[in-house]
Amino acid sequence: MKYFLTTLTLTIALFSCQSKEKSTPVKQNPKPNILWIVCEDISPTLSFYGDSTAKTPNLDKLAKESLIYDNSFAVVGVCAPSRSAIITSMYPTTIGTMHMRTGQDIQSWGNRTYKNSEEQGWKDITGKPIRQYSAVIPEEVKCFTEYLRAAGYYCTNNQKTDYQFAAPITAWDENNAKAHWRNRPKGKPFFSVFNIDDTHESKLWKHEDLPLTVNPDSVPVPPYFPDNAASRHMVARNYSNIEMMDAKVGKILDQLKADGLYDNTIVFFYSDHGGPLPREKREIYDVGLKTPFIIKDINSKTKGRTDRLISYVDLGATVLSLAGIKPPSYMEGKPFRGEFDTQKRDYVFGSSDRFDEYSDRIRSVRNKQFLYLRNYFPELPKYKDVSYRKQIPMMSNFLELEKEGKLNEVQHSWFETKTKEELYDCSVDPFNLNNLADDPKYADVLSNMRTAFIDHYEGRADMGQMPESQLIDMMWPNYQQPVTAKATVQEKDGKVTLTSKTEGASIAYYISDKPDEQLDLDSHWQLYVEPVPVEKGKYIYTRAQRIGYKESDILVKPL
Repeated sequence: MKYFLTTLTLTIALFSCQSKEKSTPVKQNPKPNILWIVCEDISPTLSFYGDSTAKTPNLDKLAKESLIYDNSFAVVGVCAPSRSAIITSMYPTTIGTMHMRTGQDIQSWGNRTYKNSEEQGWKDITGKPIRQYSAVIPEEVKCFTEYLRAAGYYCTNNQKTDYQFAAPITAWDENNAKAHWRNRPKGKPFFSVFNIDDTHESKLWKHEDLPLTVNPDSVPVPPYFPDNAASRHMVARNYSNIEMMDAKVGKILDQLKADGLYDNTIVFFYSDHGGPLPREKREIYDVGLKTPFIIKDINSKTKGRTDRLISYVDLGATVLSLAGIKPPSYMEGKPFRGEFDTQKRDYVFGSSDRFDEYSDRIRSVRNKQFLYLRNYFPELPKYKDVSYRKQIPMMSNFLELEKEGKLNEVQHSWFETKTKEELYDCSVDPFNLNNLADDPKYADVLSNMRTAFIDHYEGRADMGQMPESQLIDMMWPNYQQPVTAKATVQEKDGKVTLTSKTEGASIAYYISDKPDEQLDLDSHWQLYVEPVPVEKGKYIYTRAQRIGYKESDILVKPL
């Protein structure tokens, strides 16, 4: 209870903080172009990590020209909380985005129809019903791309967001299926993201109509699966999907080379978290959090591999550092490349909370050798009966064998209840199957990992300690989404100043010849950074938005 009250106090302090800090660019000429190629749901099951089951010639070639990271970790083993950490450089547990999913990332979902959490009967850990909401994060926290845009970058996202909040229009110059560096104004540096979904968990069942390019008889079957036809088919489907993903990576790189930009562009390749298969996705073990991660430098000047620990909370801060922009001090992520690379991580941290209809709470600490887990509800089974996962064809066979008592000890362990603590030596136990927490020989290691856990959360809010229904009430009082105040427009000395009464709001604007233009809400809005020169006879469109709030109405004024 004492810890919970401390957490609540810290949380309220975060939400009431009124930081006005801005991140200032450091002079750097020329600014590097930066490209992210992001796939979904794969562990380091690639040839440059020692697994040649899938044929990935494009990634193999890129890896030879890149620095390969052997210790890269997502902060959550599922997409939306992980992506919230990436876009904000903040831990989901600090800003309240740790539950999968909130249900309000409408830009990510497009025109698809989803039942909301209330209709599906989703509940928090206390059994209270929860509803759809957009996470209202601390007011000073921005999408890191705003700092890039303010420094002159053209930022594009093609196309997934999935941040646990609707992506504000101030985050991207373009955020749609056609977003591309090729659309930038001449001379502007770019930061472009391409998301490839062929390896997503859903593709294990949606690609049943596609031929396998990997032979099921030749795939390695993890020890936590029964080695049968159903498992082999799914593992082969996963590797086949990786091969399809690789072909798309090749097409993006070919475009970069065709434009003469390959040598002077920094290229990242990574997966948003670990593998898609049962006992991988959503798990806090290495198979859920450990990822492939490579960076090709300008002119491929940095090659080889490194065992340096990196966390996905560091990605946004690292891109700012590469662009010569000092990350704002509120960011929990720290750069591991670029001008402001001063960090040395001894540990990375992970979290596991609600996944769809199933609530739990687990925290993890990982160093280069050991993984430590703290289970807050050890009476719950490791297995989470998530409906979405049960659409994977092998799951019905897996569950039936468990019901019939036909799984071996390792396979059955996923369905057992947890212990309060878990400790694994990942150097000899990569699948995290042998819990060493009660082994006296590892008492010192256990103590050190506990200390790292305590040090990490001391003075830092863990909003997962708060029942989600209470968190929603705090973010959306009376279950009403807060609304961002309209931007006000003031003209003085030939310039237009834009402000909003909502603390933490960002403002977008658009200059038009027409008073009634139908605007694309996902592209071509300008980020307001400083007063804008007046263009007589034209019209300024403005819209303000604080993350998690409903965006303001669009205001149109003649200039």
